[in-house]
Amino acid sequence: MKRKIVNIDKKKCNGCGLCVNACHENAIELVNGKAQLISDEYCDGLGDCLPECPTGAINIIERESKDYDEKLVMERKREKDKHNFKISMPCGCPGTTARSIDRTSRPKVKVNRKVNANAEENVGVISELRQWPVQLKLINPKATYLKNANLLVAADCTAYAYANFHEDFIKDHIVVIGCPKLDDVSYYEEKLIEIIKNNNLKSLTVVRMEVPCCGGIVNAVKNSMLKSQTIVPYREVIISTEGEIISE
Repeated sequence: MKRKIVNIDKKKCNGCGLCVNACHENAIELVNGKAQLISDEYCDGLGDCLPECPTGAINIIERESKDYDEKLVMERKREKDKHNFKISMPCGCPGTTARSIDRTSRPKVKVNRKVNANAEENVGVISELRQWPVQLKLINPKATYLKNANLLVAADCTAYAYANFHEDFIKDHIVVIGCPKLDDVSYYEEKLIEIIKNNNLKSLTVVRMEVPCCGGIVNAVKNSMLKSQTIVPYREVIISTEGEIISE
């Protein structure tokens, strides 16, 4: 059938790889230093990669091609995520190395904040993050900081929308973040099942945005508890796009 699909001009491509990162379907890879569409079935034809190309090597054309296959895309994402996780632990990128962060001995950082036009006050602020990494994809389910933890599972946007996120949610918790719209939720489930089964969690809090697609992270957590046959004290908080708590 004829449909819209990505077309890459290899003569214009400079091999920067920005389109590879921009493609949520993992349909593009660098082959011999040039971007290449791996399979028609992986490309949805929406063109998220177009704005990232600095040389104008990518455009959308209409041609005969196989249908976009979401099932194949999800399988490819899952396999790629597993591969990336395996090669990153423990000797891959330093940014994936699991470590705890001691907050008890660190002084608060003083920040000058204007109260009104004529006065300032010193406000004591400190990050409450207690571990690294935080991306759910990069979390090692056997990391020691997960043992007996109060686990916070947060949608990516919540910390940007809710101003006091560190104090109200991250404090005294181990936090993992993800986006159910852009990531593979089934892979989230696999990772969360391992975390829940093996770490004797004290509690599990989910913070999500009010937008419907954010419900995927709630489903992933609940399904993980059911599949692991481990019920943990559970709390769910919904943040509005205006940055307010609308349900808990």
